[in-house]
Amino acid sequence: MSLDALANPPDVLASPRFFRVAYLPTYAAALFLIALVWAGAPGQRVRFGDAWATAKDLGVLEAVLIGLAVVLVAVILQPLQTLLVRVLEGEFPGRLGASARQRRHVTLRGRMADRVTAAITAAAQAAGQPGEQRLVNEAGLASARLRSRYPAEDAVRATRLGNVLAATADTAGQEYGLDPIVVWPHLYPLLGDTIRGVVDDLRDALDGAVRMCAVMALTTVGAAGLLAWRSGWWTLLAAVPMTIAVLSYAGAVRAAAAYGAGVRAALDLHRFDLRTALHLPLPRNQTAERIANQELCDLLRQGVPLRGSYEHPPQPDQERP
Repeated sequence: MSLDALANPPDVLASPRFFRVAYLPTYAAALFLIALVWAGAPGQRVRFGDAWATAKDLGVLEAVLIGLAVVLVAVILQPLQTLLVRVLEGEFPGRLGASARQRRHVTLRGRMADRVTAAITAAAQAAGQPGEQRLVNEAGLASARLRSRYPAEDAVRATRLGNVLAATADTAGQEYGLDPIVVWPHLYPLLGDTIRGVVDDLRDALDGAVRMCAVMALTTVGAAGLLAWRSGWWTLLAAVPMTIAVLSYAGAVRAAAAYGAGVRAALDLHRFDLRTALHLPLPRNQTAERIANQELCDLLRQGVPLRGSYEHPPQPDQERP
């Protein structure tokens, strides 16, 4: 390996995803906590002028060491990204009080389902009357909102983020007989550059919001610990990262909904590419498609053999010497 290669960071560390998802939240948290320490926390005198003076007097080596420490923490946290998403979905250790929160979301889902039913009924009663199309549109929007925010009643989770992600897993590709959890790892490599770029950007937005929420929640604990000792009203500064964490969670919920829409679009546009890549015949109608896709999901999930024969594309004639 050359010295030039050693001097350059790995591609993953220089990627926009690593900057947005891993580095930026960690850097923001570290900067906030370091500024508190330089300002005099823990203690009775918290002066940000002192923090600014300390920052100006930093040497190059000290600044580099701080930067390396931030990158190191970001790299350590990177493999934990899936765990962070699971925690915000309502998994352990966030399952404390999960039953009560889950029952609350079951109630909220029921109310939303009742509104969908009422909207559909109103649209049906207005058939052939003025305003029918508006009511039909409203019913469609209400149904789409329910479909994107909640899964089936028996799969409701304890958090908003968990329900939005579960809704994608429960409803994406449902009309085609596809199980997205099973199909997505096989379909993703077949996506075109445009749709893959869109899906990746939406996933990065989701992961970035989740990481910012988790890191700022930990920063709130750290800031409260630093400021709780004789700092008086300065303890309220801990509300700054707490507010960012709350806003980031709300952003994560919206990003999850957008990501779900991206996954649904990818399944709509590229579901036949998977069958073509597997050399399976294309279905002739929707009924045949649902049956064929259910059999394909059984194969990918459980190894159940497919019926029928493969369909190979014609090969060009090889030239004889």
